[in-house]
Amino acid sequence: MDEGLAKIRHARSKKDFPFLKLDDGEYVEFAFKRAKVCLFMIVGGVTAGLVLALLAFLIVLVGQNNLDEMGRNFVFIILAVLVVAALLIGVVALMIYNGNRLFVTNKRAIQMVMKSPMVTSFNMIDLGSVEDASFSQSGLVQKLFRYGTLRLSTVGDETTYTFPYSDISPSELREVSKMITEAKKKTAKSKD
Repeated sequence: MDEGLAKIRHARSKKDFPFLKLDDGEYVEFAFKRAKVCLFMIVGGVTAGLVLALLAFLIVLVGQNNLDEMGRNFVFIILAVLVVAALLIGVVALMIYNGNRLFVTNKRAIQMVMKSPMVTSFNMIDLGSVEDASFSQSGLVQKLFRYGTLRLSTVGDETTYTFPYSDISPSELREVSKMITEAKKKTAKSKD
């Protein structure tokens, strides 16, 4: 790649992804997120929780015509707590959804894993150390919604980096595999 273009891409990547701490000359080729189906599951779950809370509220109010003011206030408080809980769960789930990313740069793969707002990890691996990149789908749901698990296996210590719920396309997988092959060739040349 032209050195001027590499500098432009490096500057753009540093601007777009300031949290990655990119090396000199390093730029982001791919930025993968979780599949959109995960987002729909989050929204669907929160919506279902809100609907159930409102239905329960209506059933209690219709069934209890003789509730006094204190009873109605108690029911309203319970409803408010359920609605707030459903919304908080949705916000936390969206934070976790957005906090799980896989970046493939021209030099390495960087995986951000967020299991909760308090538990986050970064895994980095040089592309020259990757032995195999594969994508697998299991089950009808994954085939229908076109998502699966991306795996990057390393040489030597046989570590496997997985990125589940990924919607990587076959062409993107080919490009990542091509980048890995080129990085391995550069690593082999530098050792000689």
